Amino acid sequence: MLVTFSTDNYPNITMFGDDALAMLKMMGHSATVPGSIRAEDVSHALDLLTSSMAADKALPKVAAKNDEEPVVSTAHRGMPLVELLTAAVHANDYVMWNESTFIK
Repeated sequence: MLVTFSTDNYPNITMFGDDALAMLKMMGHSATVPGSIRAEDVSHALDLLTSSMAADKALPKVAAKNDEEPVVSTAHRGMPLVELLTAAVHANDYVMWNESTFIK
C-alpha cells in the first residue's frame, strides 16, 4: 500500500504504507486511511511529529535487513511530510491522506 498526503499549497507526498502509518501515529492519529487534519490542528500534529522524529534520532541505528540496502532514518523519511505540514501551517490549510491508486 502507498499513502499520499496532500494539502492545497504544497505538492503531494507519497509514502510506503508502513512508513506513512508510523508517521500518522507519531502525529497522534490513528492509522486510519483515508483521513484528515483540520487546519487548526496541523500545527500540533507537526509538533508531535518533529518531537517524535528527534527522539528517534537519538536511538541507536538499526542494521539493515540486507547489507546492500542503506539504513534510512525515520527523520530522513519524514522530512517531506514535515515540509508539507509546515506549508499547511503557514497557509492555515488542512491536510488529507488517502491510499494511492495507480492506473496501469
